[in-house]
Amino acid sequence: MAEQSEILDEALELLCETGPEFGPGLSNHGPMAAEALYTLGRSEDVVPWVVGYKRNLQDAPKPANPISRDGWREALGDIKRVADWTVFFERELAESPWQQTVNTWTARFAPGMVSAATHGVIRTAHAARNLGRRESKQRLRELAAGLAYWAARYLTVPGTPDHSGSLLPSDAIADVRTQSLEDQHQLGLITHRLLRLDEESFGGVINLVDTSDRDMFLSDMAETFARAYLANVNDANAIGLIHCVTGPSAVRLLLPYLTPEVAGEACAHAWQAGAAIYAAFGQEPSPDSIPAITNVREDIIDQAVATGDEHAIKFTEACLREHDLHGSNVFLAAAVDASRRLRD
Repeated sequence: MAEQSEILDEALELLCETGPEFGPGLSNHGPMAAEALYTLGRSEDVVPWVVGYKRNLQDAPKPANPISRDGWREALGDIKRVADWTVFFERELAESPWQQTVNTWTARFAPGMVSAATHGVIRTAHAARNLGRRESKQRLRELAAGLAYWAARYLTVPGTPDHSGSLLPSDAIADVRTQSLEDQHQLGLITHRLLRLDEESFGGVINLVDTSDRDMFLSDMAETFARAYLANVNDANAIGLIHCVTGPSAVRLLLPYLTPEVAGEACAHAWQAGAAIYAAFGQEPSPDSIPAITNVREDIIDQAVATGDEHAIKFTEACLREHDLHGSNVFLAAAVDASRRLRD
């Protein structure tokens, strides 16, 4: 296993000179999908997949303007400072245990759970899980890159938690007002759609839910958004709806490193982020019925890997993670559907 684990360091080394985005603001999924492939038990596919995916990527930007501990807020949300943020977090990680750094900065960045269409928290969470296996310079550097991306694309949606909610996400989703079909059919990245949310229609959503039982909350939330995926998915909105699950469920990977107070804030904002994406891409909270799934686990993984698609791989890993915890076939149905739609 130690020898297999080194494959992830090799993959991260291949990706270390690539930027956090490419094309028209698309997130670099390389490190996230590589870690997901390994978690799915497909270590032999990690490096070949990374080599192929790397052809899409751009070179990493260069740092130019150092960020200080007293002045970090000034650089928040400035993608042009992402390299400066990476240097900042490399320094933080050199001076403090990585677990402490994760807790400190998750507390500060949790209100921006939707940042980079949730890819900030997702990349950070995959990096943290990878470090939990074994520490290495490559894995520490990747955690710095994940936190830097979260910071540089920092974005919030309306609503501040007061922890007054009493509902599970499966009940609360009925009270999330979705955008009109006309608005949803407008072109744009996920982030562009999130910017249309307003305080009047969306501000109260974060305070619908009770996050006190973390495990039950996260499981119910993941299943709620997997059901929302199945109820609304088509070839045009599949990528958006996938992030209802992969973004919020990333918080589960961070929980081992968060204090109870920070975990509560992270869970509340995870719900807010998933609900925001659902509001931008969905109309129905749940399907009339769940398709029968006869695929065994290895078949589902095979289908995801065969797509070559980073979203199918990450979504399948998140769905199987939640299925393994609580057994709902909703996750299997969602994973199978995504791989079918995202097949090359």
